[in-house]
Amino acid sequence: MSRPGGPGCFAVPYFFFPAPGVRLRLLRPVDGQDDEEPPPTLADLYRARRLDMIRLAIFLVDDLHTAEDVVQDAFAAVCRRHGARLDDLQDAHAYLHTAVVNAARSVLRRRRTARAYTPPYQGPGAPVDEPLLLAEEHRQVLDALGQLTARQREVLVLRYWSDLTEAQIAETLGVSRGTVKSTASRALATLEKLLEVDR
Repeated sequence: MSRPGGPGCFAVPYFFFPAPGVRLRLLRPVDGQDDEEPPPTLADLYRARRLDMIRLAIFLVDDLHTAEDVVQDAFAAVCRRHGARLDDLQDAHAYLHTAVVNAARSVLRRRRTARAYTPPYQGPGAPVDEPLLLAEEHRQVLDALGQLTARQREVLVLRYWSDLTEAQIAETLGVSRGTVKSTASRALATLEKLLEVDR
């Protein structure tokens, strides 16, 4: 007499089943018998994607320290929601992109609210020891990106910096592929005009 197993399992004689309340430790297949790679842990994801996510966040919030905070908040949100093992996540990288974009949006929203109530700082100019010195063309592109709408900037950064497909961008931003295409087209046209004016 045997009890049926799950899909792909052999039937096991009934006397191999433990008494009620006793848990058996499941053994992993040996010698490469497992065709699927185990899902990444949060630590794996952090090591593999942290710097890419910081670069993405810099383009979205235009500030290194804020970008680091955004990425840290995104990883904390992933940990709160899914734990350290990420077993139930279908695509951890896509989920992380979405978390970073959403955290950046929150920062920008708070920043707009704060700026509405405080006058702009009239300090002495840019610090002499600025850690990131960019060529003039790069600075012009970043300035032009800053003049786009938040959605346009998100679409361009995700498309051309993060190399996401239109479908991945649509999923990340929660919009249709058509919206991604039209937003990218308008954003590129606006960016081109802004850069021509600067020349």
